[in-house]
Amino acid sequence: MTKKVVVHQIVGHRFLGVNEAGDKVMIDGDRPATGPRPMELLLMALGACTAYDVVDIMQKKRQPLARYRVEVEGVRAEDHPRRYTHITVTHIASGPGVTLEALERAVHLSHTKYCSVAASLNAEIATRVVLEPWEEGPSAPEEA
Repeated sequence: MTKKVVVHQIVGHRFLGVNEAGDKVMIDGDRPATGPRPMELLLMALGACTAYDVVDIMQKKRQPLARYRVEVEGVRAEDHPRRYTHITVTHIASGPGVTLEALERAVHLSHTKYCSVAASLNAEIATRVVLEPWEEGPSAPEEA
């Protein structure tokens, strides 16, 4: 399967990425920024890819996640091309009946078998899993 995106220069280091479906994302290296930088998008893509897998796996295990976020931190090389040399992906989740064992297994499967973004990167990727106590009530997304 082949995928194609087109990246259009808006001005300076500000670009608009468009996929085949017409979805758009602003990519920005200028200040003030109107979107994430390319290397931040890479971390976001990794986080979203593995989150997608984990949500599906936990659903199949009949342990759906009520609250879930993925925090991704990358260490970049000092010399060009300044690639990520180490990435830590932390999965933080909770839900009624969710077990640490099931969550760890879902994360492992995502990172070793299913996540195509992780498989495409030339970096050491470590994972961490945090199962938070389940409490009823609303939860607002944390801002980074």
